[in-house]
Amino acid sequence: MNNRYNRHIILSEIGQQGQDKISNAKVLVIGAGGLGCPILQYLAAAGIGNIGVIDFDVVDISNLQRQILYGTSTLGKNKAEAAKARLEDLNNDISIKAYPEKLTHKNALNLFEAYDIIVDGSDNFETRYLVSDACIIANKPLVFGAIYKFEGQVSVFNYKNGPSYRCLFPEAPEKGTVPNCSEIGVLGVLPGIIGTMQANEVLKIILELGNTLSGKLFCYNALTLENTTLKIKRSEIAIKSVLKDKENFHLKAINLNCEVEIISISIENVLSEKNIQFIDVRETHEQPKIDYLPVTYIPLSQLENQLDQIDITKKKAIFCQSGMRSKRAVDILLEHNILNCFSIVEGAAEIQSKIKEHNNMLLNER
Repeated sequence: MNNRYNRHIILSEIGQQGQDKISNAKVLVIGAGGLGCPILQYLAAAGIGNIGVIDFDVVDISNLQRQILYGTSTLGKNKAEAAKARLEDLNNDISIKAYPEKLTHKNALNLFEAYDIIVDGSDNFETRYLVSDACIIANKPLVFGAIYKFEGQVSVFNYKNGPSYRCLFPEAPEKGTVPNCSEIGVLGVLPGIIGTMQANEVLKIILELGNTLSGKLFCYNALTLENTTLKIKRSEIAIKSVLKDKENFHLKAINLNCEVEIISISIENVLSEKNIQFIDVRETHEQPKIDYLPVTYIPLSQLENQLDQIDITKKKAIFCQSGMRSKRAVDILLEHNILNCFSIVEGAAEIQSKIKEHNNMLLNER
């Protein structure tokens, strides 16, 4: 008997046969943020044999209030890769694949084909509709979760001929009408509660135990502990509209400016990367200038007029005097569908100092 999973195996409803089902399962988690962290932690602990996690974002200090897989040592690191490292320490019996990239219409279907169950831990509506539509086309069950301030929702879509996300919400709300947690806030424990419920639904699907939330939307209020379960009806019109356009699915594009948080990274992590274009968005008279690095100088006020200087084949590491203008620069580039852009959290003076330390360390190692 495997001691790691003993508490599962001694449950008569699970046993060794059930644990074998868990070990053979393949689950993909979209997003390694507030929801993704508890989802991943409990699925890894349960022994899901193959776990995939996709997230293009990096760990920011504001994440640590609720994203429990991370600590100060992971600040500036890609979330998918940081989550993989933590989960491998939690359970080295399983396989974990990190995808440090953005989920798009181009890569979603190929990615989903490799997994049995898709779990949505994203934080914006456009990604939710992308995930839902890809699950319909790929015929994969989708475990959904969402949070807002003190309230959360959980459901299971596209499972055993059940309804999809579009059956509940046919169209996305207009951009800017629903704020995200970076704008309105969220109770730190709430994603832990909702994410754990999502992990529970995944295990119920794998083990074929109990009643899943297919055809139901579970709504939870953390302040009152009240919960409501709403019924969802399958809409053939909504599902057929997705399938009708499936041949063009890979040609669609996400509006990257929809509830996407600015991507920040530390200079120490940038220096370990290759194929980087460093962009200084300060005015030309501002000091200090950064030595030892090839830098492209484009003042923020001129950025939109000088997009031809941006190398789309490289990752873009953008900096300024304090880290504020560089964030705005990333926002502008995303508006123009220029990806792989990072705002360096340090200002120019600190960047210069850390580059000197880095170079001195390399010299001492020789």
